[in-house]
Amino acid sequence: MEKLVLSAVCLVFVCSTVFLCSPALAGSSGYGVSAGYGQSCDNIDIFRLGVQKQFSCHWFETGLGFLSGYFELSYNLWEESGEQTHGVALSPVFAYYFNTSDSSNVTPYLEGGVGAACIDDYKIAGRNLSSNLQFENRINLGVIIHQIDIKLGYMHYSNASLKFPNDGIDIWIGTVAWHF
Repeated sequence: MEKLVLSAVCLVFVCSTVFLCSPALAGSSGYGVSAGYGQSCDNIDIFRLGVQKQFSCHWFETGLGFLSGYFELSYNLWEESGEQTHGVALSPVFAYYFNTSDSSNVTPYLEGGVGAACIDDYKIAGRNLSSNLQFENRINLGVIIHQIDIKLGYMHYSNASLKFPNDGIDIWIGTVAWHF
């Protein structure tokens, strides 16, 4: 059963990557790259690299702002005392962008998302995550200045109690992205 779930997750990653990289579907702009570093409360270091594709639509536009977001495909490295776990994740992320004056190139926002991650080893730093399939939950507060996106936030990885034990990992993370 676990191999079936892992195969399904990998298929979603491949199909999403084709969608994200297809100029006919995605258009010629709205992409970004990101890098982040974080740490769990028990000193697991997290290094993260990602590619992003912005949603092409806005919802609930008001004088305060609008809802939109992006897809992110990321590579994650978790490390503690020389022990490493590698992972790949795909997350849709919804963000509420606050309007600022038309002459300002500064846009604050609040974002949240839930995605799927596939990790190569589910034991790290005494934690047993019990499966290679993990869910990636996030909430961040950020600001876009021109094309640079800076955010701080919280991420949680767990298998949503699909298999026990489900120790999970909580991470405080900072990320910088460049949109082009």
